[in-house]
Amino acid sequence: MSEDYRLAYGTHASPEDGRCAMEWVSHLAGEAHSDEPRCVSPVLRAFATTFNDSLDDEPRQGLRPYLARTIGTADDGLDEARSWMALDWLIRTYTPAWLELAALSEPARALAALPEVTGPDELRAALPELVRARHHARAGRGVARAAAWAAWAAGRATAREAAWNSAGAAAWAAARVGVGEIAGDRARAMARDIAADAATAVAREARSGTSRAAAREAVRTALAPTLRGLERSAFALLDRMLPTAPLAVPAAASAGRSEVAVHAVG
Repeated sequence: MSEDYRLAYGTHASPEDGRCAMEWVSHLAGEAHSDEPRCVSPVLRAFATTFNDSLDDEPRQGLRPYLARTIGTADDGLDEARSWMALDWLIRTYTPAWLELAALSEPARALAALPEVTGPDELRAALPELVRARHHARAGRGVARAAAWAAWAAGRATAREAAWNSAGAAAWAAARVGVGEIAGDRARAMARDIAADAATAVAREARSGTSRAAAREAVRTALAPTLRGLERSAFALLDRMLPTAPLAVPAAASAGRSEVAVHAVG
């Protein structure tokens, strides 16, 4: 596998325009140019595609070591487990991180201390804590004085977008593939809303001056440590969802086939 290639944002009509993570996997596996390689698990495709586009250019290149390990994961029987892992991460890692940033430590600890969410029973047990955390986050987001509304709104929009793009959207995409029940939808929506409200509360405290540009920059600075931490955690989540051993990618790419990988999800 060449070390001089780069992962690009978005999908591309042809390789000459660039390749995102899954387009590179199609190339490595000997498939036609596409961001939906047939050899890759739908859950992993959903996660990697969304994560690829959530990351800035340099962090995006961190996906490269994982690409070979996605080949051969289609129909391996592990997608339900992968989806539950993604939902568990949203509930017990992603959401508490934002609550902690907003100084809502008690609901953050309560969520983080929940049993691992591996199925419907654990999910139903987690919902009351998510509801309680949602109330705390909503109460903490606050509002702005009319005179500072423009800057507050700019900071709020930046905060909400950053919170969701910090791998939340990628975990959501992966979870919804295999966890389709109504309780799963509720949990995903509450995780998203809690993160957005917590980030908004931080934005309210962080915004500098009354200009929109200053507000956005202040919010990005305040959120940066949490964003970096969740980014690292999301890479670790991807690692857990992948086979433990990569395929022989050069042979697979040149011959248009892949070998069997060793799996360990959980």
